Amino acid sequence: MDRRQAKSDYKRAVQPMGIVEIRNLKDGRRFIMRSANTRGTINSLRFQLRSGAFVTSPELCRDWQQLGEASFTIEVLDELKAADEPGRDYEAEL
Repeated sequence: MDRRQAKSDYKRAVQPMGIVEIRNLKDGRRFIMRSANTRGTINSLRFQLRSGAFVTSPELCRDWQQLGEASFTIEVLDELKAADEPGRDYEAEL
């Protein structure tokens, strides 16, 4: 398989979708969001929090900077199963 074909296959593939949670293990506070690509969202969240640029929740970002990454978990709470229905509105289901 050449590089162009691999890229095309990746773009056509349905990414894992679901609900992602960031949980503060010290006080139990949570930030929950829906995601059309859970793996990509988790990577993005980690990057934003590590760099101090998580503008969606400045309080969470501040806690992350003060308490450190070890005081938090980022996980998928629920995953939406892909179906073989053309035109299915996954966004509405999330």
